[in-house]
Amino acid sequence: MAQRVHILVDADACPVKEEIYRVAYRLEVPVAIVSNAHLRVPAHPLIERVTVSDMFDAADDWIAEHTDAGAIVITADILLADRAIKAGAAAVIGPNGRPFTANSIGSAVAVRAIMSDLRAGGDRVGGPPPFAREDRSRFLSALDEAIQRVRRRSG
Repeated sequence: MAQRVHILVDADACPVKEEIYRVAYRLEVPVAIVSNAHLRVPAHPLIERVTVSDMFDAADDWIAEHTDAGAIVITADILLADRAIKAGAAAVIGPNGRPFTANSIGSAVAVRAIMSDLRAGGDRVGGPPPFAREDRSRFLSALDEAIQRVRRRSG
C-alpha cells in the first residue's frame, strides 16, 4: 500500500521551518513540527505542532515512531537520521539540503563518534560551517525533489 507523503521536522534548532511551510502550502503536504518546547507554528490545517516532553531524545523518539515509507524527515541530528533511515523513511534531509542515505549514514555516524571522542578528550574541534543562503537554496531543491520522488513512487 502506498504511503501518503508527509514531513516530520526535528524542529528545536531547525533553521528552515519557514521554507518547509512554504513548500507544504504549495504542494499540499502535511507537516509535523516536533519539539521539546512550545514553538509558534502557523495556524494552518497542514501544519501540526507536536510538543513532546523534555526527556532526552523524546522528539527523536516521536519522529522515529511516526516514520514510514511516506515520511520525509528533516533533521541535522545524525543519530536521528540513522533511526529514520532504518525505520524506512522515504527521505532524510539535513537543513543544509544534504541528504542522509543508507549508503552515507554509516560514515556520518562514525565521524560523529570520532568528533565526540575528540571533544571528550579536550580537543578543540570546529563545528559545522555557518548556515548560508546556498544551504537554504539547496534545502528547498532537495525537499521539492524528495516530495516529487515519493509522489511518483506512490502513484
